[in-house]
Amino acid sequence: MNIGFFTDSYFPGIDGVTYTISAWRDRLRDRGHEVSVVYPESSHEPDDHEFPVPSLPNPFYEQYRVPTYRRLSTLPDFDVVHCHGPASTGLMGARYAKRRGVKSVYTHHTPVEDYFVQGLRSEALATAAGRLYVAYENRLLRSFDCVTASTDRIRRDVTPRKLPVGIEMDTFRPTDPLFESDDPVIGYSGRLTRKKHVDEILRLAERRPDLRFELVGEGPVRESLERAAPENVRIRDFLPRGDLPAFYAALDVFVTASTCDTLGLSTLEANACGTPVAAADVSPFDETIGRDNGARFAHGDIDDMGRAVDDCLDRDRPTRDAVERFSVERTIDELEAIYGVK
Repeated sequence: MNIGFFTDSYFPGIDGVTYTISAWRDRLRDRGHEVSVVYPESSHEPDDHEFPVPSLPNPFYEQYRVPTYRRLSTLPDFDVVHCHGPASTGLMGARYAKRRGVKSVYTHHTPVEDYFVQGLRSEALATAAGRLYVAYENRLLRSFDCVTASTDRIRRDVTPRKLPVGIEMDTFRPTDPLFESDDPVIGYSGRLTRKKHVDEILRLAERRPDLRFELVGEGPVRESLERAAPENVRIRDFLPRGDLPAFYAALDVFVTASTCDTLGLSTLEANACGTPVAAADVSPFDETIGRDNGARFAHGDIDDMGRAVDDCLDRDRPTRDAVERFSVERTIDELEAIYGVK
């Protein structure tokens, strides 16, 4: 089967969407499918199955570029179009599917409206823009044959087919730690944005000088976090993908206060490496984090976050077994069923 991934987020950018596309592409190819990626042109050097769309700088978020236009006739003949974003490239995929009469699939990765405030710098403007955006995306989603999401709660007027991103269990497994520490190590890996609420982790660090905190990530609030970080906090750049298992293995607890995740892949990857997770008691963590792989805390309650971290430190948990159901191989099985592979 010839599959076309259309994405607004791709290398050299580092985020969950890029990693997901890479993992799904590789495994679909291993099963004999041909997978091409259509993406905004960047410094990434394309191979024979990558098709860049001319793009412009994004004035609100420099990691992401704004694709313009590429003629559909310059793309291969796809049997299935699978879109991974709602912007120009995703719209191009929707047009391709309609014009060629092929199956169209959309995966909802991110509640984009949650990120408007960091670009617009006004809660009121962000709220108004968010309402307009959700109305637009609802209309877009209804044009696809199938919409998938990691959970069934995506705040959209469609009922998605549940399709977790999937953990690369062969990559994320217990291994030698990236570093050693005499003190318990609490860690985080992900984008440094307002809705990730990493500042709440810093507030816990201030109260807990007995713990060491290792935070990995980049994003628009990094500078403010570095200014506010107490001495027991280290903020690192994004690590190469291959170093993440060793990073997770070095942690005693992975902690997140995010309110904008659709699955929280990094939390499940940490679990696969044997590390329990303390997560805010919000979606999706109320579905993915339980007693076998961590503990949840009331969002915004730093005392309760500390209690959840201590709970994770106090006893061993079968974290890897708990997340086996999120294996990427199971995801690819489901993806082939969605595509209609026989």
